Amino acid sequence: MFARLHQLARHLTRPLPNYAHVSAAAAPMASKKIHTAACLIIGDEVLGGKTVDTNSAYFAKFCFNLGIDLKRIEVIPDDEADIIECVRRMSKNYDFVCTSGGIGPTHDDITYSSIAKAFNLPLTLHDGAWVRMQRLSKPHKSQPNFDWVTESPALAAKRRMVEIPIDPARPLEEQAVFVAEDLWIPLAIVNGNVHILPGVPRLFERLLDEFKPLLLPRLVDPNGASYRVLISTPLAESAVAEFLTALAKEVEPRGVKVGSYPRWGKKHNTVTLVGRDREFIESLVSRVEKEVQGRRINKEGEDESDGSDADA
Repeated sequence: MFARLHQLARHLTRPLPNYAHVSAAAAPMASKKIHTAACLIIGDEVLGGKTVDTNSAYFAKFCFNLGIDLKRIEVIPDDEADIIECVRRMSKNYDFVCTSGGIGPTHDDITYSSIAKAFNLPLTLHDGAWVRMQRLSKPHKSQPNFDWVTESPALAAKRRMVEIPIDPARPLEEQAVFVAEDLWIPLAIVNGNVHILPGVPRLFERLLDEFKPLLLPRLVDPNGASYRVLISTPLAESAVAEFLTALAKEVEPRGVKVGSYPRWGKKHNTVTLVGRDREFIESLVSRVEKEVQGRRINKEGEDESDGSDADA
């Protein structure tokens, strides 16, 4: 599995010499506004403990910084029925859905075919991506006699990586976006809001970041990035529970969420204020600091001097 991921990563990042592409900035997109999001991590290797999933955490931070309300993250196996059920449900319930994993050349890479079935779409060879792959990638050293003309199992395996779900009733450029000149893989977009990304973390992150310009005009509030304040308290959670419960009820109508997080084995616990109204959140800080006998911090742990326990 790791060898396959390494090979896929190598293929996707070859420089592109003098080859025109459809950029993310130029490609048209659906006009539906984006407020909510969901992330679907696909892979037996994640559930089996062979691979540590970092993509969901990266996606969470990505959404937070854009003010997108991430509602759900799910991890499922390489199972057709599971993929079909999840993408249908997520596409229906959330504005911006990203999947991670299962788009390589081997038998267990079934994300494209499963999502095609989920929305009754044909798998179609994307000619532009096929040409780009041939220009950008080189045969692995274990395939010295490989060529792009002679039919072979290796050629078929490579080709299936650019056979993507395509709705003939929609413009192709809205269903497959090339986000960078040095990547041959298209970001496939199905049913208007399901975005199919590779599971290799550096590729997942790169495609997501390069795709960002297309998302900005579709945000409900382009200037409404979420804002978070951390306040460290030496008090136990049970000691601040009454105040935080009352505060949460008070500020909820203003779109602010109050959080409390124990840090077992540490000297301080953490209180958070999260929302989009930066000025209002700032107005709460001194009050919260006083009530929890704490102070504002930039990151958890910055004021720890020993390992004594701030209990619950």
